[in-house]
Amino acid sequence: MKTTWIVDDDQDMIKALSLMLQLLDYKAHAFHSARQAAKALLAGKRPDLMILDINMPEVTGLDLLEFIRSRRQWSTLPVIMFSSEAADVQVDRAMALGANAYIFKPVTIEELEDAIVRATQSTHK
Repeated sequence: MKTTWIVDDDQDMIKALSLMLQLLDYKAHAFHSARQAAKALLAGKRPDLMILDINMPEVTGLDLLEFIRSRRQWSTLPVIMFSSEAADVQVDRAMALGANAYIFKPVTIEELEDAIVRATQSTHK
């Protein structure tokens, strides 16, 4: 079973995503801040996939994405950005920083599955 890290400060969203991921045969591990997820990466842990909320206090999902893509060892880590913001500029920035997919809240299980397929089939160097 593949491991997915969900990085979101909304507990209800984490629960919903975790349930959907379980139905898609993924094990979910939650982080309530980008800082926590970055510390886990720096400690040598690595998921098979990350889902990052963009809007979080202190360190945003975009900040974490930029940090991930700046390190060679995580350059191919599949990352899905997740947000309630549908502004083209936000989506364009996430994709320019190296996101593999972008999904909007609320998300259906079909949309999540499609994003996982897109993210795991593409890599950003």
